[in-house]
Amino acid sequence: MQERKFAIQKATRYFRARRAATPGDGMRIVITGKGGVGKTTTCAILSSLFAEGGLQVLAVDEDPQQNLAFSLGYPPERASVIVPLAKNASYIEEKVGVPSGAGRGGMLRLNPQVSDVVDRFGITIDDHISLLVMGSVTAAAGGCLCPENALLGSVLRYIRLRRNEVILMDTQAGVEHFGRAMSAGFSQAVVVTEPSFNAYSVAEHSASLARELGIRHVHLVVNKVRSEADIRKTERLSGGGVRFTSVHYIPYNEEIIESEPDVRSIVLGRSENPVAESLRDLCLDICAASEKSERDIISRPS
Repeated sequence: MQERKFAIQKATRYFRARRAATPGDGMRIVITGKGGVGKTTTCAILSSLFAEGGLQVLAVDEDPQQNLAFSLGYPPERASVIVPLAKNASYIEEKVGVPSGAGRGGMLRLNPQVSDVVDRFGITIDDHISLLVMGSVTAAAGGCLCPENALLGSVLRYIRLRRNEVILMDTQAGVEHFGRAMSAGFSQAVVVTEPSFNAYSVAEHSASLARELGIRHVHLVVNKVRSEADIRKTERLSGGGVRFTSVHYIPYNEEIIESEPDVRSIVLGRSENPVAESLRDLCLDICAASEKSERDIISRPS
């Protein structure tokens, strides 16, 4: 545990030093997968692990279930009344110029200025983690020019321009939403699955889309692994399919169930937890992929 913890701290110190010397984009990671496989739990634990290494983290909740605040340990009585940006009628009208729910028509500001969004609506979890609850427009068709989508599109573009921090976005379940507007500007994806055919099929589809949309580094997290048979099954399902930057098998762990909704306790606690240890390895692979991308950019012919 200590060796991996120190390795993350070393990697993140290097990351901060590079950012100080040559300020840049930071790490932008989108987390996707089938519903119920543990996307939100993974996002919360990764946020805590990067924060443990001293990095500033912006966790973005795009899932309409809005469970990320609970998983990050925000008080339940306050988390349950958070209004996502997609339903913040006054902010939508202020920025877009058309009331929420107006649908098509009207003079929308398609690129509203939203640089105040994190300062106004970001939730401080601790000294290193902030949370932005976006929500999603679940009833809107693809490309709908409604006020809600105009606002969320601008917020996504602004988030991608923020610098010198780790941005982790927990997306809604499935792949229907996973398009260019969602993924553009994100350099890495974490695809979460379980050792089942249905979950892995969604994961492989998500990974293929991520590659097509220009996300170079796609990491696979196989969650809730109970046996070597689960690992062999996943390897069999993945035979000849998408090639991932890294693959991580996360053991099924009762402590996760017992600690819900605040799963950060498995990172912050003193005892070693196998889920946290496995995800520490993922953090190291994300840091390594980020460093490789920087080297490729620097060495690319102009």
